Amino acid sequence: MSDLNQKDGKSLIYKVVSAQEWSVATERGEFLGAAIDLTDGYIHFSTADQLRETVEKHFAGQSDLLLVSVNADSLGDELKWEPSRGGALFPHLYSVLSMDSVAMCAEMPLGDDGKHVIPVTC
Repeated sequence: MSDLNQKDGKSLIYKVVSAQEWSVATERGEFLGAAIDLTDGYIHFSTADQLRETVEKHFAGQSDLLLVSVNADSLGDELKWEPSRGGALFPHLYSVLSMDSVAMCAEMPLGDDGKHVIPVTC
């Protein structure tokens, strides 16, 4: 999955969202966060290496999901790397996500085995 870490020389981080949440965000021009993000006060992201575990832990069996890839370098000081699951550092955004920072968005269908297929490109 390490090939997901960069696109065009940019460091990427990932957000899994429902298609409905993303539709609202694209209409607004910014993503305010999912319910858990709003509760916690920041938008949760994962690195490429953390993504599979995040999907399996928090989104197992859910349909209509999208994977949003974000240029981490464009988020500035509002992006903090903080310890979370198992002490690993996870990217947390303490602001809204501007659509200008989005590198790509792709569907994450459920495979025949019931696990999500994580896209490499959109």
